Amino acid sequence: MHNKKDMRQSTKSEENIVPGRKPVLELLRNNPQSVDLVLVQEGAHGKELGEILDLCRSSRVRFRLSSRTDLARLFSGNTQGVVARVSESRFIELDELLAQAMDAPLPLILALDQVQDPGNIGAMARTLFALGGAGLIVPKDRTAYMGAAAVKSSAGALTRLPVAKVVNLSRALDTCVDAGWPVYGSIVDPKGENMYARRLSTPAVLVMGNEEKGIRPGVAKRCSERLTIPLQRDFDSLNVAQAAAIIMGEFLRQKLL
Repeated sequence: MHNKKDMRQSTKSEENIVPGRKPVLELLRNNPQSVDLVLVQEGAHGKELGEILDLCRSSRVRFRLSSRTDLARLFSGNTQGVVARVSESRFIELDELLAQAMDAPLPLILALDQVQDPGNIGAMARTLFALGGAGLIVPKDRTAYMGAAAVKSSAGALTRLPVAKVVNLSRALDTCVDAGWPVYGSIVDPKGENMYARRLSTPAVLVMGNEEKGIRPGVAKRCSERLTIPLQRDFDSLNVAQAAAIIMGEFLRQKLL
């Protein structure tokens, strides 16, 4: 029987492991430089596994055949016979993100204020990429590790979006404003500005806050507009990934009008 310490160590060790054929394929197709090693189970077969090995060879990614037991040591769930060991997502400078963001179909940057769950980060990245968004800004401290768990929940989108990691999010938003990018913030407030009554123009930065505490006061001061989703029932709130999807969808809808 595992104690809590064993479970924490297992979870931590799996942060940089991507299991499964399709997720590993997406990594090798879109971001092979982030892959340190691919392990394929001995005796496993299938078209996708063959493609994985071909991509490893063409991208010069290290790979080796391993036993089912070795794969189970790296990842406790279903691996489908393959795992990839990855580094944390690669980052770019904020100035570089702003310079290339205008070329996105939807010039919207998502800024995440201490979002703790890699699943939420991945889900937001997936929506942002699908809608044509430009990239993400995350603070260096108190942000979920953007490794395998975030990549997997993003369905590979996180490997295809530029991400800027900054020391101070408030100062980074000041830089965005100075560069002509207005900053919107998502808040939970029944008396707040109904997002559907606002003109949401792009280019823009949308700030989403921590799962429990929301946007910090110092960061909120940089938001020229604070958007609230008008819930139609007496309900606690949406989670941050759901709220972000709704707001990003409205940005796109208004752009397409």
